[in-house]
Amino acid sequence: MSDAYPQRIVCLTEEPTEVLYAIGEDRRIVGISGFTVRPPRARKEKPKVSAFTSAKIGQILDLKPDLAIGFSDLQADIAQELIRAGVEVWISNHRSVDGIVAYIRRLGAMVGATAKAEALAVHAEENLARIAALAAALPRRPKVYFEEWDDPLITGIRWVGELVRIAGGDDVFPELLEEPLAKQRILADPLEVVRRAPDIVFGSWCGKRFRPEHVASRPGWSDVPAVRDGELHEIKSPIILQPGPAALFDGIEALHAVIARWAVGQAAASTHRRQGRLPP
Repeated sequence: MSDAYPQRIVCLTEEPTEVLYAIGEDRRIVGISGFTVRPPRARKEKPKVSAFTSAKIGQILDLKPDLAIGFSDLQADIAQELIRAGVEVWISNHRSVDGIVAYIRRLGAMVGATAKAEALAVHAEENLARIAALAAALPRRPKVYFEEWDDPLITGIRWVGELVRIAGGDDVFPELLEEPLAKQRILADPLEVVRRAPDIVFGSWCGKRFRPEHVASRPGWSDVPAVRDGELHEIKSPIILQPGPAALFDGIEALHAVIARWAVGQAAASTHRRQGRLPP
């Protein structure tokens, strides 16, 4: 019997590649994004045919895909070209933690692997619940600033802020989390971060190495508690800025590790001050 599901899939972003490998359906993938790093073997096994806002349309068509999968309105032009060339295209646009979990289930259903995708989604939900329980037991919750880009300053997207909350912190720009576009999360005044006084700064500069010394040297930022206390931490973009499984496992683990260490340290320092062993 022939397989009624897509046989030749081009993944224009990393998250469909990661999901399809995780559920054992990677044989269907014929092309991937050049930004793909998860799983590592995908880069060795599959041709790289796209960036994020650009793609090698001719090379993609040569692969004769029966489905192309991408993410966000930023890939609308790529999708349009492929659709005009007769390729079926699915562009997801999920921006929340719940959206990532639902994406796993939908993608699994699209390739006839509903049960395997359900198992992955449940595993992700269980991991989120586990981290949430650990976070609930922490003695304190830090104020967190997540920086997605440094020039201009861009705050974190919605799923990142939600993961920060689940991991035990509070995003200092909650009003910006609902903004789907990066340009809508630009901080016109960098000193607004100073005024909101985050205890921890996470940086994930979308593929560029985070430079904490540059953050610490920004005018006026020496008064930020995170700068004063050396709480400037990089979260690698592949595990936090891709709306796929990595964020629900490695990404939230990395966030929680820093937050938990801070919370325990702050509680210990407070105890020492009460006992007169540290200056107030």
